[in-house]
Amino acid sequence: MAEVYIPSCLRPIDNDGLKQLGEQGKAAPDTIKTLKSKTVLEGQFKNLNYIRDLPAIVVDEPPGLLGEDTAPNPSEMALLSLGSCLSVGVQANATARGINLTKLEISLEGDINITAVWGTGDVDPDKLLGVREVRAFFDIEADCSAEELEDLVQHATKWSPVANTYMNKVPVTPSLVK
Repeated sequence: MAEVYIPSCLRPIDNDGLKQLGEQGKAAPDTIKTLKSKTVLEGQFKNLNYIRDLPAIVVDEPPGLLGEDTAPNPSEMALLSLGSCLSVGVQANATARGINLTKLEISLEGDINITAVWGTGDVDPDKLLGVREVRAFFDIEADCSAEELEDLVQHATKWSPVANTYMNKVPVTPSLVK
């Protein structure tokens, strides 16, 4: 039987680089960065999404929503973005606090009302659309107390850009390209 290697901690991030990023943020607290993406409809509900020079990220719908089921749907992508952002925040803050992580898994559940069917179904003007609640379950193993982990998770969630996108009202301004 082959021996299985289990790392003593997850692959770390550069602590000095993290400190430099933190100092940059303190030095210019009003800095806003514009993120950009481009979405190209391939057909049916399958979209190819481009960010920076990375390969296309496919987004689709499941068969129950008339898609081909080739990839996560847009709401699922938002949920996985939240999970990734929370993970980054936990790892960054664990590093800053000198906590070594040996396991970090985040399971998310999001409740969403989809009865408006993109504006073709129940379009009651008082209907609240979008994700109504998200539950995040953190499974973390680290060299610290449960209280320190709880504080770490709460702090990382409070400062997560994606969590704040869920928690705060964000204007979306549509316009046609001229």
